[in-house]
Amino acid sequence: MPGRKFADGEVVMGRWPGSVLYYEVQVASYDDVSHLYTVKYKDGTELALKESDIRSLSSFRHRKSQSSSSSPSRRSTSRSRSRSPGRPAKGRRRSSSQSREHKDDRKKTIQETNLALLVLGFVKLSENNTQSYNGEPDSTERNDTSCIILEQKSKPELDIQRVLEQYSLRPRKEEKKKEEIYSEKKIFETRKTVEKVTPKTKELEFGGRIGTFMMIFFLPATVFYLLLMCKQDDASLLNFPPPLPALESLWEARVFGVFLLWFFLQALFYLLPIGKVVEGLPLSNGRKLQYRINGFYAFILTAAVIGTLLYFQFELHYLYDHFMQFAVSAAVFSVALSIYLYIRSLKAPEEELAPGGNSGYFVYDFFTGHELNPRIGNFDLKYFCELRPGLIGWVVINLAMLLAEMKIHNQSMPSLSMILVNSFQLLYVVDALWNEEAILTTMDITHDGFGFMLAFGDLVWVPFVYSLQALYLVGHPTAISWPVAAAITILNCIGYYIFRSANSQKNNFRRNPADPKLAYLKFIPTATGKGLLVTGWWGFVRHPNYLGDIIMALAWSLPCGFNHILPYFYVIYFICLLVHREARDEHHCKQKYGLAWEKYCQRVPYRIFPYIY
Repeated sequence: MPGRKFADGEVVMGRWPGSVLYYEVQVASYDDVSHLYTVKYKDGTELALKESDIRSLSSFRHRKSQSSSSSPSRRSTSRSRSRSPGRPAKGRRRSSSQSREHKDDRKKTIQETNLALLVLGFVKLSENNTQSYNGEPDSTERNDTSCIILEQKSKPELDIQRVLEQYSLRPRKEEKKKEEIYSEKKIFETRKTVEKVTPKTKELEFGGRIGTFMMIFFLPATVFYLLLMCKQDDASLLNFPPPLPALESLWEARVFGVFLLWFFLQALFYLLPIGKVVEGLPLSNGRKLQYRINGFYAFILTAAVIGTLLYFQFELHYLYDHFMQFAVSAAVFSVALSIYLYIRSLKAPEEELAPGGNSGYFVYDFFTGHELNPRIGNFDLKYFCELRPGLIGWVVINLAMLLAEMKIHNQSMPSLSMILVNSFQLLYVVDALWNEEAILTTMDITHDGFGFMLAFGDLVWVPFVYSLQALYLVGHPTAISWPVAAAITILNCIGYYIFRSANSQKNNFRRNPADPKLAYLKFIPTATGKGLLVTGWWGFVRHPNYLGDIIMALAWSLPCGFNHILPYFYVIYFICLLVHREARDEHHCKQKYGLAWEKYCQRVPYRIFPYIY
């Protein structure tokens, strides 16, 4: 097995993917398995390069000294007989060795450019083949690529300068500013079309292997503890441990069958050919997956099904009576789904693995998710579970709790507190489904793999923990006055306005930065071709959408009163979750955007949690 050639910290010249350009980089690390070097550019961008794409500084300096008498641009016009200030006098001739080096140098430049164009041509053709599967490709784009390759093949010496200008394949010494090369749009389009191996995950979250192993057991235990406490007359957290039910009472085959029926009903709604089809953000290999946006239609169809069941006198509070059994069924199903996801990920291509779940450690990758976008045909498992079974199920559970409260307490109508909780959370779910396309730009879709963390979170944590306030009110009714209800409603509206407007600004800008409606927004350009907003909500504070989330979470809990802290568990959990997410986002953005992120932090110094990390 060959050893590594370059040491950590060594400054070398690295080839930019898809071009013949070399830039000064620093070796950060070396992967013994994939034999890839992780190098860091001066603007903070990190890439994984092969050893063949890296050269020492000395070789470039030696080459520069050899060719100092004639630049590539002058060599391409050497057939012209007109004198120029840079041309040597007639009596001064190069030696035979210099002439040979000159020809070799020129030949190598043409070969490297031809090779780069051929790679671009094949990649472009493969992209068109992919597009022809998903939709109609751009014929003009395909013809242009073929023409460029044919022209370059037939007359490379005459068109070499035009090709170099078209693809920005200029030597670095001809650039005025080093940072400008990273903002060239064509270079980054080329980078996106070159397939690369997903590097190993080196920075482990959640406490690494030990932390993730413990969370696999801690998360289900937390859910069951909260549900048991809500069933107690004294819901104090100090009342520990709560009376444990018999094990046989936690499982019922009929309940599990109802859960499976619910899951596959939502899968059927997902497969219906209604709603538009959109493309997600580009993956690491440049490919864009297609998604059908019909979550809101699925919600309407679900509401029609529930309404039909209620019309035929179906007792929906059956969910309340078997709530713990439904939670156990969902947990068992999520574990089985996680095992399936990990097994199938072992056969997935390297470029389809998740950047954050490719550590090589079984427990960690099982928890965080090894494969980024697992699909069965066109059925995207992660995207489906994000919004459908759990989020819509949350609304159905809240409705069941409302009906259970009326039946248990012999009420002709639900309490004002229960109405507020149901209304606030219904608004949140409907907003998520109405703006379903926005989830395609979140880290859950673009960065995180689909493993136990998301499977358990989507199918168990969301429907059974997020409905904690409604469950609490069934056993602990709380009366509030109309003025208090009005104040809580205003608070929720403020939180929702901040949440929705901040997310809309971000999502619209990511989708189409050139939209005339967003002309008022200012941004900092980055090396990735994206921009960092410095006006609007995102210029006021970093991650303003998190501020809206916290305000809404508080408004959901206030109708439960202050007798116990249990209804406020969601607020505490949400703050802890957002602290983790904000810290992760800060670290991720610093690595991704480099110097641009430092400029952004100077422009927007305020954070939601300024002293936590």
